[in-house]
Amino acid sequence: MSDILLISPPFTQLNTPYPATAYLKGFLQTREIDSAQLDLGIETILALFSKEGIRNLFEAASPTMAMASDNSKRIFALRELYLKTIEPAIHFLQDQDPTLAHLICERNYLPEASRFDALEDPEWAFGTMGIRDQARHLASLYLEDLSDFIVEMVDPFFGFSRYAETLSLSASSFDELYDALQASPSYLVQIMTSLLAERLSHHRPSLVCFSVPFPGNLFSTLACGKWIKDHCPEITIAIGGGYPNTELRSLTDPRIFQFLDIITLDDGERPLLSVLDYLEGKTGVESLKRTFLLQEGRVAYYNDSKESDIRQEELGTPDYDGLPLKKYLSVIQLTNPMHRLWSDGRWNKLTMAHGCYWGKCTFCDISLPYIHLYEGSSAKIIADRMEELVCKTGETGFHFVDEAAPPSLMKAVALEILRRNLVVSWWTNIRFEKAFTPDLCRLLAASGCIAVSGGLEVASDRLLALIAKGVTIRQVSQVTESFTQAGIMVHAYLMYGFPTQTDQETIDSLEVVRQMFQQGILQSAFWHRFAMTAHSPVGLDPASFGVTNLSPQLGTFANNDLIHEDPAGAEHEQYSEGLNKSLYNFMHGVGLDFPLQDWFEQKIPQTSHAPDLVAAHLESREEKMPAANQLVVWLEGPVSYESASSELLFHLQKETVAVECEAPIGVWLEWLLAEASPGRIPLLSINQVQASWEAHVDSDFMAFWTNDLLAIVRQLGLVVV
Repeated sequence: MSDILLISPPFTQLNTPYPATAYLKGFLQTREIDSAQLDLGIETILALFSKEGIRNLFEAASPTMAMASDNSKRIFALRELYLKTIEPAIHFLQDQDPTLAHLICERNYLPEASRFDALEDPEWAFGTMGIRDQARHLASLYLEDLSDFIVEMVDPFFGFSRYAETLSLSASSFDELYDALQASPSYLVQIMTSLLAERLSHHRPSLVCFSVPFPGNLFSTLACGKWIKDHCPEITIAIGGGYPNTELRSLTDPRIFQFLDIITLDDGERPLLSVLDYLEGKTGVESLKRTFLLQEGRVAYYNDSKESDIRQEELGTPDYDGLPLKKYLSVIQLTNPMHRLWSDGRWNKLTMAHGCYWGKCTFCDISLPYIHLYEGSSAKIIADRMEELVCKTGETGFHFVDEAAPPSLMKAVALEILRRNLVVSWWTNIRFEKAFTPDLCRLLAASGCIAVSGGLEVASDRLLALIAKGVTIRQVSQVTESFTQAGIMVHAYLMYGFPTQTDQETIDSLEVVRQMFQQGILQSAFWHRFAMTAHSPVGLDPASFGVTNLSPQLGTFANNDLIHEDPAGAEHEQYSEGLNKSLYNFMHGVGLDFPLQDWFEQKIPQTSHAPDLVAAHLESREEKMPAANQLVVWLEGPVSYESASSELLFHLQKETVAVECEAPIGVWLEWLLAEASPGRIPLLSINQVQASWEAHVDSDFMAFWTNDLLAIVRQLGLVVV
């Protein structure tokens, strides 16, 4: 029995828990408050895609099969094959039966419907990916076929990472959601509420808290709330998370409180503590923090608590106890390599820093606290949490879910990981800061960093300045090269349709992206159509960006997405297909020498960029002398000086390299590289290294720092960060 049950509602992702409930559970433990958690999304998926679930699915669809599409009729005709293969396929995607990969890749085991039609050449799509990865993609397509059947035959709202999303997108009125909630429970709602009933009976909570991160989680949350209200009215229902934080800040429609009792905004820890005190009668309603309630039939908002929010270092370690970590599905729905990281494998979620240290991008919700209230943690605490999570979950992979991880903190975390000899892999979101030098990227890679994602956005220097991104094409090119050379995969977020973006700028942006793939400095990317939000500088002051005719007007429910007209810009929608088609091919190394016109049906302008624009940016990189306070770090193994042969022996991971060197310099370098080991505290600064050189070897440190011998040592593993 737990008084508090934290729930992730259907659906977010298949491969790993959405971290909100684990964050809250870990925090509540620091206050000695017991809680339980439930990922209702994965529980519903596993119930649906079981032998019993698929049998029930076909029975539910049977009465209307005469009206079905040819694709659904094919799936129904093959229903015995689906019943035979569904549980082995799920077990394979849970990594419980890896040898099944061979059978799946033979293409005569899993039944195939329309999702396989586009699979013309798996070798081309996957390149050198292994057989298990190919099998995961085929098994993912198999599930997508069943998903299509579900959508057509029993529940049009279904999606693996969302449910009834269309009802919550730009829902300035609650009417459509309200009407849908009055209807008989859908096929999926019946499954999820049946599972919810079992868990409530087991945990018997007095408070249920739903985390609602996305529009595709709201309807399922409210449907579950309706069931609780009807069957367990003594339970208090609260919601928080990304959706209310961005969409419901101006809520006035009281009808949503027919399905829940409390809505909290922004960071949930302090509001949850206030709610607990309020429910236990320790405080009055006036002590609530960032909380909506229904008072005398009207929506009331309370934020009078004098208690401050919880500091990042006091949040505790996320706690995944109670979640079925070994039952999540590692799927590969898209061959985009960064999307694979998002959907394949289970990652422990952590945050290096709260908010965004930059906080200026004009398309971003920088007026909201989750962005503009920046607060970092210490590298020690982050590494402590990593060690604790590895111990508790047995998983060594980490996804830092920062808005943008600060380079200085990433450096400190990397050094701490290396000092502790932690064996981890990790990835995060960044800004393409000039601080990401080749040396820093090598340090990050040595600590286990495998990938970064960052915003190239509009890939136009004029527009990058307009959105206050704080980067240029030249800078992004050089930074992505630094990461790539260090062996870290780079994914770029790309945007088109920003106000005043012209046809010429759209094509020039595509040309920049083409050249970056051609130069091999970008491995993954995705185009997003610009969306204007009410809390961004563009949405708050649209006239300054040439935008007119904003709609909708302020509603009584969700107010965030704004429909707008861009009289000074291009017809952006006409570029969508060509941008995505070309990018898909670029990621597979195809069509990099095609004229850009080949990707579009309509006539487009020729690019105004030189064909060597990105190459010239890379060649223009300047080598700067390190600052006096920068640290010297040796990333490789032991180094010894052999006086008999006058050689420095570098015992690297894959080989031993001998470099001729005079005795005084060789002895000193042996000492330096030992002192530069990440395990030494404190590490030497350039200033200290220079002082030691001048005291023991020679007075001309600058000449030594730029000579060929040191260039070899730096290439072998000496970095300055």
